[in-house]
Order: sequence, then structure tokens, then C-alpha cells
Amino acid sequence: MHRLWLAFGALFGLTAVALSAWAAHGLSQRIGPVRLASVQNALTMQGWHALALLATGLLAEGRGGLVDAAGAAFVLGVLVFCGAVYASAFGVPGVGRFAPFGGTALMLGWLLLLIAAIRR
Repeated sequence: MHRLWLAFGALFGLTAVALSAWAAHGLSQRIGPVRLASVQNALTMQGWHALALLATGLLAEGRGGLVDAAGAAFVLGVLVFCGAVYASAFGVPGVGRFAPFGGTALMLGWLLLLIAAIRR
């Protein structure tokens, strides 16, 4: 599964850079400064967790278990947290309430990675 985490890390990194460029060049005129700040927060989280997934992929090779669970939590967390924040910033009603679940999944991923590192 380590290649899956590497692939998600690369995909999330690619889309974070692309969305950052888009946000830097005219997005504020479309959604305003408050919503733009939300998008930038989600981009930061997505970028950091893209790197976390790359590290997870490197650690997971031949280990599996908790490291793979951390990778799954990171993917789920990015999709739910960042997805909810992006959708909310673009005016999709009611999805912002899912962001805390994604944030919890991201924290769980870090906890699982910590436990995996200690057990090594």
C-alpha cells in the first residue's frame, strides 16, 4: 500500500500548488477575503498532509499496520476537512459542519504515525 500513500501525497501536493496559484490570482474578487482565508487554511492543511502522506508511503514499505492506517486517516482527513472548507468557501450550504470530522481524522493519522514510530 505504500505506493498508494505516495500517489495520494503527490496528487494532494499537485492540487495544492495548482489551487494556491488560482487562489493567488483573482480568487479574492470572486469569494471575498474571509472566504479566501478559509481556502488558504485548507490549502495549508492539504500541503502539509501531502508531505505527511509522502513520508507515510516511505515508512509503510514492508511495515503496513499502523502506518497504513495513518495513511488512510490522512487521505480521509484531507478529503473531508479540506473538501468541506473548500465547498463552504464557495457557498455550498451545510458542508462546513463536516470539517471537524476531517480534522479529527488528520489528528488520528498523526497519532497512529507516532505510535508506529515508537513501536519500531
